[in-house]
Amino acid sequence: MNLQVAKWGNSLALRIPADYVRRVGIKDGDHVEASLTIDGGIYIRAARWDRKAFAHDLEKLRAAIPMGESVMEELRQGARY
Repeated sequence: MNLQVAKWGNSLALRIPADYVRRVGIKDGDHVEASLTIDGGIYIRAARWDRKAFAHDLEKLRAAIPMGESVMEELRQGARY
């Protein structure tokens, strides 16, 4: 299949036909990996999910959340037994 290269800001872009998108299972906002082949071609495929990178990002987000008092402790203080 021949695809047309188009200008997108300061970069170049390719439009992926809808049939290919459905077959590969990618959607808007997904990441893809691109690499060069030995014969000078471009190989593009859906990026794999990286568990270590996800865990690292999750840890950074968790560290950014301020920790306060336990909600359960606040409820217990007002409870009648």
